[in-house]
Amino acid sequence: MEISALQKFRYAYKPKLPAGLAGEITEIALELGAPTESVSDQGELRELFKHTYGKPLVTFVTGKNEKIQKKLTVGVILSGGQAPGGHNVIAGLFDGLKKGNTDSKLYGFLGGPGGFTDNKALEITGDFIDHYRNTGGFDMIGSGRTKIETPEQFAAALETAKKLNLDAVVIIGGDDSNTNAALLAEYFLSQGSAVQVIGCPKTIDGDLKNQYIEASFGFDTAVKTYSELIGNIARDANSAKKYWHFIRLMGRSASHIALECALQTQPNICLISEEVEAKNFSLGRIVDQICDAVVKRAENKENFGVVLIPEGVVEFIPEMKKLIAELNDVIAVNAETFATLGGFEDQRAWLAGILSPGSHSLFQSLPGEIAQQLIMDRDPHGNVQVSRIETEKLLISMVEKKLSKLKKAGTYGGKFSALGHFFGYEGRCAFPSNFDADYCYTLGFSAFVLIASGLTGYLSSVRNLTAPADQWTAGGVPLTMMMNMEHRKGSKKPVIKKALVELEGAPFKTFVEARDTWAVKTSFVFPGAIQYYGPPELCDQPTKTLRLEHRAEGR
Repeated sequence: MEISALQKFRYAYKPKLPAGLAGEITEIALELGAPTESVSDQGELRELFKHTYGKPLVTFVTGKNEKIQKKLTVGVILSGGQAPGGHNVIAGLFDGLKKGNTDSKLYGFLGGPGGFTDNKALEITGDFIDHYRNTGGFDMIGSGRTKIETPEQFAAALETAKKLNLDAVVIIGGDDSNTNAALLAEYFLSQGSAVQVIGCPKTIDGDLKNQYIEASFGFDTAVKTYSELIGNIARDANSAKKYWHFIRLMGRSASHIALECALQTQPNICLISEEVEAKNFSLGRIVDQICDAVVKRAENKENFGVVLIPEGVVEFIPEMKKLIAELNDVIAVNAETFATLGGFEDQRAWLAGILSPGSHSLFQSLPGEIAQQLIMDRDPHGNVQVSRIETEKLLISMVEKKLSKLKKAGTYGGKFSALGHFFGYEGRCAFPSNFDADYCYTLGFSAFVLIASGLTGYLSSVRNLTAPADQWTAGGVPLTMMMNMEHRKGSKKPVIKKALVELEGAPFKTFVEARDTWAVKTSFVFPGAIQYYGPPELCDQPTKTLRLEHRAEGR
């Protein structure tokens, strides 16, 4: 197989480990903290997780640990969407297992959790894994979005574990995947099985974090990749001086990606979904905000700019949220009737008699292609596929209409030409940054230590991430500690609570202090490509979000 020069050199990169994990394997011991509680709903969760609730925090310290050299057989699963660094989690886990005992085995389940229930596995060897070290993607074993949730699926997972004589399973995924990990750990114990389950925090959206999980892996690489592209577009805008670029970014529930990219590139406008919801910004209010910047910049002869939009913002705008909820309900209840309708115009006419007056009026006012996207194929839960709604085109259309009115009124004399972009898949499989390469390798190695020490129901944890890697603190966080109860599919279910952008947090406050200036004055920053070789201050720096959070907390 032909490889690029960068890939060849990345194969040779040696990820850095915290000092406590880099020494003798038998000298990695565990320090246990006090028993923990979930973030809320303690009584219900204690009842659901009788065997795994209330476990202590774990920190790795120097000390004797004879267990760590026992022979182990472990399975690993990549779950959910891709995130840069997943291969290094598996590499860290593999190297830890072999360092503990050369006879230990690692199996990779193909295609995600479904590969576990269907017993589709391959043994990961040294020669095999060497082709994937420090590279992006999940193509080593593939991923999937199957949820292990039915009694039959849980039983099938246990049967696979028995057939392969597994001691443990490592699930690499986001909040839903690691909720699954917690349920699986509880199930195995309830069935008298000693198979352990350990999770690793993955999601480029950055919404799986707390004081013990400072970052989810892949976020660092993704936002640096997007910021390079945004910086390139901003420089082009400042060169041509004739286009407004509306850029939609990944982030359905949380706006961490948009906020970090704004801090890195200083666009004219950046919408934050959490602020839109908290302040009840209407669609018209958002359009007015953008138009205000366009008008003021036109007065300075600057008919160009950059607008960043989180992909999920439409679900946070009150009237759009109401419309989407009505569409989801109406189409679900009348699925058979809806399926018989000939085309979009028939669908729109049929909906006119069912939607509430306010939602119908909004639906009719939307550009045709946007209205169509709201009623196209639903996701497996029957909900609109928000990632397919081209919010950037919706806002461009509405801004154009508003500016046309302002021009007729004589209050706007500029020119407005807009281009829309969506940056999504570009960031999910990039070569991991040095930070993500090191962080992921440490997460995988830490998962091995947790397994070798006999723990289950934990999420691999690495803290002090703004310091050099040899000063990081590794350990584990009980999965139940991060959970609450939420309504899903009509009933209350245990889930790991998503971490949204905190409007009182240092990253958002830093953005707020500067955004009025950025809106009018061209202040673009051009981050350039991710750097893999050079001084640490160029190559190993974490995100601005992480640095601001640490600074605010005095860490």
